[in-house]
Amino acid sequence: MENLHEMQKENDLLKAQLKLKDQRIHSLEELVQYFKNQKFSPTSEKVSVKQLGLFNEAEAVEAEGVVNESTTEEDVLVKAHHRIKKPRISIPDSLPREDIDYDLAESEKFCPHDNTPLTQMGTEDHEQLDIIPAQVKVIRHRRAKYRCGCCNQYHITASKPKQPIEKGIASAGLLAYIATQKYCDELPLYRQSDIFKRSDIHLDRTNLANWMIRCGALVQPLINLLQEHALARPVIHMDETPLQVLSEPGKLAQSKSYMWLVASFSQQPVVLFHYAPTRRRDVVTHLLDEDVSALMVDGHYPIDNNLAENAIRPFTVGRKNWLFSKSQAGAKASANLYSLTETAKANKLNPYDYLRAVFTQLPNAKTVEDIEKCLPWDSTLNGN
Repeated sequence: MENLHEMQKENDLLKAQLKLKDQRIHSLEELVQYFKNQKFSPTSEKVSVKQLGLFNEAEAVEAEGVVNESTTEEDVLVKAHHRIKKPRISIPDSLPREDIDYDLAESEKFCPHDNTPLTQMGTEDHEQLDIIPAQVKVIRHRRAKYRCGCCNQYHITASKPKQPIEKGIASAGLLAYIATQKYCDELPLYRQSDIFKRSDIHLDRTNLANWMIRCGALVQPLINLLQEHALARPVIHMDETPLQVLSEPGKLAQSKSYMWLVASFSQQPVVLFHYAPTRRRDVVTHLLDEDVSALMVDGHYPIDNNLAENAIRPFTVGRKNWLFSKSQAGAKASANLYSLTETAKANKLNPYDYLRAVFTQLPNAKTVEDIEKCLPWDSTLNGN
């Protein structure tokens, strides 16, 4: 009887071990399939490993403990060592304030001991940071029209500034907002479209993409000036990273194209991105000129190229969210708009303010001098 009982226990143990092995095999099979999809899948639906972290940020913070909001650094005794509390999250003084006042009832404004009226001695204040989601308004351009009341043959209409997209519904501010969200904050256009729907604004992803392509073409003269400025600097940094462009003549959708970086980090820094279907020598020859005195590229110079690697990182991070460019026009537009957002940041400008100023002023530029006023260091630029 004892042997039967022992055999039953051993059988249960083996079943449990087998179940654990089955679970382990299943997990490994899923992992293998995931990496196979990452390496060999021809679709644009591959998942970035970093995207998996979107679901555990709050849990990670919670695991680290409650966020400290003390106003000053102080030593706190923790078992076996001292730990310095982090300073409180600060609220900029430049932000507008809205006061909500709390007062005593009239019957409470007397001393309970001698019934003397109380004298106010100030307020005890507590500030909270609030935010209003993007507010949308309609700008109505009203051009006054006139005619001759005598002959009725002369008519005239007041002019208005040229718009970044003539006869389109997108203002310079809206275009700057979309571009900043995509190229600075790595928010894909389809997600922006969903966000707009929450405000009952139906902007199709295709519309947003077409607007970005139009904006990329609009800023080309400014990109050319920035290129000239960068090449005039004593040291040029270069780097490149792969890019998938689905519709390229003579190439499969899975073929590699490249986004090239040309940058100068001296005074008045410039960070430029250039789309190219290859990484051949003639691409570099096209991007540079014979007057460049020093070129820094990984593996070819004694000084490190960390600045270029850091500058190209926003593109590589954004690429994980939108994965590919549909067309060459889209890739070129992305290169131009990435160039402006990264150059704005390098010059300590707010990318949205800079893009809004560029999209407002550039359509009305008639001379090289007008375009130069859109350079990020120009003191007359609205973004400054």
